[in-house]
Amino acid sequence: MTNLAAFLENSARAHPDRTAIVFGDTRLTYPQVDGAANQVANLLVSRGIEPGDKVALSCPNLPYFTIVYFGILKAGATVVPLNVLLKGREVAYHLGDSDAKAYFAFQGTPDLSIGAEAYDGFQAAEGCEHFFVITADPAAPSPIEGTETLGQGVADQPATFEGVEVDDEDTAVILYTSGTTGQPKGAELRHRNMRDNALSGEVLFGANAEDADTYLCVLPLFHSFGQSVIQNGGFAYGGTIVMLPRFEARPALQLMLEEKVTFFAGVPTMYWGLLGALDDSVDVKAIADNLRIAVAGGAALPVEVHHEFEKRFGVTILEGYGLSETSPVASFSRLGESVRVGSIGTPIPGVEMKLIEPETWDDVDPAIDPDGNPAIGEIAIKGHNVMKGYYKRPDATAEAINEDGWFRSGDLARRDADGWYYIVDRSKDMIIRGGFNVYPREVEEVLLTHPAISLAAVIGVPHQSHGEEVKAFVILKPDARATPDEIIEWSKEQMAAYKYPRVVEIVDSLPMTATGKILKRELS
Repeated sequence: MTNLAAFLENSARAHPDRTAIVFGDTRLTYPQVDGAANQVANLLVSRGIEPGDKVALSCPNLPYFTIVYFGILKAGATVVPLNVLLKGREVAYHLGDSDAKAYFAFQGTPDLSIGAEAYDGFQAAEGCEHFFVITADPAAPSPIEGTETLGQGVADQPATFEGVEVDDEDTAVILYTSGTTGQPKGAELRHRNMRDNALSGEVLFGANAEDADTYLCVLPLFHSFGQSVIQNGGFAYGGTIVMLPRFEARPALQLMLEEKVTFFAGVPTMYWGLLGALDDSVDVKAIADNLRIAVAGGAALPVEVHHEFEKRFGVTILEGYGLSETSPVASFSRLGESVRVGSIGTPIPGVEMKLIEPETWDDVDPAIDPDGNPAIGEIAIKGHNVMKGYYKRPDATAEAINEDGWFRSGDLARRDADGWYYIVDRSKDMIIRGGFNVYPREVEEVLLTHPAISLAAVIGVPHQSHGEEVKAFVILKPDARATPDEIIEWSKEQMAAYKYPRVVEIVDSLPMTATGKILKRELS
């Protein structure tokens, strides 16, 4: 098995009657999903897409995401999943930077649609030749004049396709991540990176094809966590994926009950939401009787949430850690072992982790520092999960991965005597808002395009439900006028919904070092 699409093909052969995807009243078997993905592959080939070409995809958690995703892979092309909240100019950047030749974007109900922004981005991007609108009703005409729908494109395509053979080292997926500086970078993930990460579910979660799990898919599939742990991990073992496009606690609990969900994965704010939605109308016992596995990642899980969830549902949440650059899973708590609240666990099989000095790459003594405190260092990762590199960015790749194959994460941690890791600080500037990474420099650069703003500094501030909120400190140009509310409304039009600052403070000056660097630690 080489092509990542083999997960779908193998399960379609082995489990022809098993439900692969549930969405509302729609229930698709594995052969149905496989046949639809084959039609997408045939469509791409008919339009001149060749092995190694890049194909972008903007779609919320709907069956179409999975069908198009595997169709792209079957054609031997590389999937470029894009955040569905991106604005037109952001879409244009990603299409151009990835050299995407084709682009699929969902245009459906108003609350889920990205189509208009996507098409604006497509038109502004150079080199992207084909645009396909994904509509909620496959038979519906395109809502964007002059464009072709996915339904129209696959209407006459056969449901059989001989999947393209690829090499383990070929790029399966490019996931975009900004790091903390500059424009977003595309992390190239090989077929073997994605495949081996998904297959770790057997050891980590006890996944098996004979007694397959039913997964509630609330994590966005365009993100590495949902893509590898839920979609690919579920398909690898013939599981059933129950899709929910947007996380809402009560609908999520209802689906967990109705579909007998055994596997739930989410970021801490989702667990916080589930617990907050419990009342006498929720049959917690029935949900708990089915729930086998609960996993969390994306940010540290509060101790009280950990304990309350275990008390109410009888399941210990397993915490994990990883990055887009590591496919994503690098470490996890161990099933069946006593949880260590606050720990991200130990490296998964086939992966090594260590602590290094951030500036020198020298190993950090894992015991204690001279003051008797646990030594703290930057997490470095090596193994089957580490990306090939950043697409078209050899210098950035060389900074992130040394000649021995170690990837530096930018996250600071300590390690206990048993080898369990504990994050003590995130990458120095990154903000995690509701499970989404927000990179201050990117936001600052957009703010500086505002005609009234002279200087901007962006930080994360604590928020009860989102974990962190984006706050901007701005200095106005001489004689310029703008209110915080006006800047927020302007930002809302310029940036994805999870990025723009909800809090703006206009200041006369910003604290700086002698060399002119802004001292963000003095801002709050």
